[in-house]
Amino acid sequence: MVVGALALTLIASGVVSGVLFFAHGSAGTTPPAPSATATVGEPSVVPSPTAGTGAEADTVTFAATGDIILGDAGSGQLPPNDGKAFFAAEVRDALRADVVSANLESALTNDNRYVKCAKQGPTPQNCFAFRVPPTYASVLRDGGFTVINLANNHSYDYGADGYKQTVDALDGAGIRHTGAVAEITVIDVRGVKVAVLGFSPYGEYSNSVLNTDAAAALVKQAATLADLVVVQMHVGAEGADSTHLKPGPETFLGEPRGDAMKFAHAVVDAGADLVIGHGPHVMRAMEFYQGRLIAYSMGNFAGYKVVAASGVQGISGILKTTLHKDGSYASGSLVAAKLTDVGLPALDEQQHSAWGQLTSLCDTDLPATGVRIGADGSIAPH
Repeated sequence: MVVGALALTLIASGVVSGVLFFAHGSAGTTPPAPSATATVGEPSVVPSPTAGTGAEADTVTFAATGDIILGDAGSGQLPPNDGKAFFAAEVRDALRADVVSANLESALTNDNRYVKCAKQGPTPQNCFAFRVPPTYASVLRDGGFTVINLANNHSYDYGADGYKQTVDALDGAGIRHTGAVAEITVIDVRGVKVAVLGFSPYGEYSNSVLNTDAAAALVKQAATLADLVVVQMHVGAEGADSTHLKPGPETFLGEPRGDAMKFAHAVVDAGADLVIGHGPHVMRAMEFYQGRLIAYSMGNFAGYKVVAASGVQGISGILKTTLHKDGSYASGSLVAAKLTDVGLPALDEQQHSAWGQLTSLCDTDLPATGVRIGADGSIAPH
């Protein structure tokens, strides 16, 4: 079945009580047509050079963070020296793994048009369209990232052209990407094939987190192409009051944001070996389901001068996991991290706030299945 041209929906955003929120769009908008179509059943399989060194022959190591915003050229908020010191040495060291992933919440483009905010006129209010120059793909590369999720509510901030420039910039930097409709990105790690898929509530230009049946079908297909399947899910409400995992569908500003637990369980049942969540901009609980680790939200990892960096929104982490080739869990840990005052990523080696936060959330929200965090940050089943 061929999916027609992906519809681009304008995305509206705003601020509530000093907290950034990013809502999808307004009803009745007639979007411009994007530049490509996708074919269900014939996914885009993107090979990658062999990554990582020194691990056991039948294992793959993963490092995963949550949301990353490198700054915003549109508002003049860019880090100094073109972001060359964005990821400190100790952060880069903590990110080392065979497969290093993040969710990029902006476009990599020099386009200065507020495409998603155009409906509000030349001076849009409460609408956030994030972009940094395409050269910032090298900032991600130098940080150690090998695959970037683009299934979210900001990858199309500057429309189909901005999305294409983002993809081209990542390709040019040697970074894989995933999240487009029917896209299955396959990475070869010493002969072990790893498939990475991205899902969000925005089915116009990404795999939809709102359609669990279609998601499960795509994951099953990915499992035929790879030994391991990793799912990135952009799901859930946003803000400081959204730390708790709630059963059932979530909404934000009236917009459907998916049922995180139903979706995660469905893709694991379909063959996913690791599920990494983001979108709420706060950390959420983790659990083991059918022996597979699900991180419901990794929170903010970076947001240079564009996200709140205090309280729970400034608590962050790096999820480190090692999986056997058959998908079984070998080991894992949570590296405690935090956002600096300006939203740069930093390790939290003194307070380890992420450990206490995750323990509390698991005890409250997933008392039977939530993970247990050891004194060294290790992650184990209940």
